[in-house]
Amino acid sequence: MSKSSTVATGRNERALRTLLRDILEGYRMSDDEAFMLFRMDDRMIWQIAASADEKREKAIGPVVTYVRNQNINVTNYCINSCGFCGFSKKFGDKGGYLSSKDEIRAKAAMAHQRRVTEICTVSGLHPDFDAATYSGIIATLREGAPGVHIHASNPMEVAYAARKSGLSTTEVLEQMKEAGLGSLCGTAAEILVDEVRKIICPGKISTDEWVRIIKEAHGLGIPTTATIMYGHCETVGDRVRHLSILRAIQDETGGFTEFVPLSFVHMNTPLFRKGLARPGATGREDLLMTAVSRLYLDNIDHIQVSWVKTGVKMAQLGLVAGADDLGGTMFEESISKGAGAMNTDYLDPSEMERIASDIGRTLRERDTLYRYV
Repeated sequence: MSKSSTVATGRNERALRTLLRDILEGYRMSDDEAFMLFRMDDRMIWQIAASADEKREKAIGPVVTYVRNQNINVTNYCINSCGFCGFSKKFGDKGGYLSSKDEIRAKAAMAHQRRVTEICTVSGLHPDFDAATYSGIIATLREGAPGVHIHASNPMEVAYAARKSGLSTTEVLEQMKEAGLGSLCGTAAEILVDEVRKIICPGKISTDEWVRIIKEAHGLGIPTTATIMYGHCETVGDRVRHLSILRAIQDETGGFTEFVPLSFVHMNTPLFRKGLARPGATGREDLLMTAVSRLYLDNIDHIQVSWVKTGVKMAQLGLVAGADDLGGTMFEESISKGAGAMNTDYLDPSEMERIASDIGRTLRERDTLYRYV
């Protein structure tokens, strides 16, 4: 390396350290600064991760949380054909299913016996589903598991139910809440950039519609999660735009309970097989997504690592790069498994305890709204 290059590198490192120090002192980073951090590909990624971890410590403390939950997917029949999905089926496809109310109730009862505090359900867009169907699923889950928090559906399902029933999306959300919906999944976000959505999920709602439905949910007192799916065909600029939208929503409503980065699982997806996506995010990208999210999303307290998407070891690294939550026990997981992920069904709290204690942190069980159990 030439002397001039060495000087420039030193100057850039000093500028980065100044930025990270300012963020820890309360400075709100800009989109351009987030873009710069995402582009880091040298030893400074560890400084970014360390700063994110320090910010996590100030905001949350030394606790790693998890929720005892179970996924219940009602059907994998879906009218859409999203390029990143290896889960959905069409009528006649091998492996297609639609659970009856009795089966849903029985699964919920089993979850209740397992002492879960949350049941999560998101399914395919079945051709025959409407608003009454979705509300009925929620009500059936509550019958089988009284007192358990129902974390269900997402803005795409809300929009679909509204269209099928001739209702407004607000009316659908009100029906779901009346049926027992505790919180709405912030999935179907993928990347909130319409040019990307046209490639990866052309049948899904637009960015504006996703934002509108999330705000409607928050306005009705229905909290939601926030997610991003990255590592396919999006750019760094697309990731920053997505985070910017989420931060603006949270400034306005305060309704997001957590942010969950979802690393693209590529193996069995049409998007990858057609050559339209790269083979998932790298470890560097996973680490920076967690760290930059903690530094940029200064109004969302909790950052979750998805052990289902990245694997347990990478999830542990995320916990020292700004994340504070390990997600759920799951008990049953189909969507990531359909895309090709391995070992997605269950993570025992004893293993979570080992993960947390190995990095000097304390594990605590929480409920969906981040209250300690």
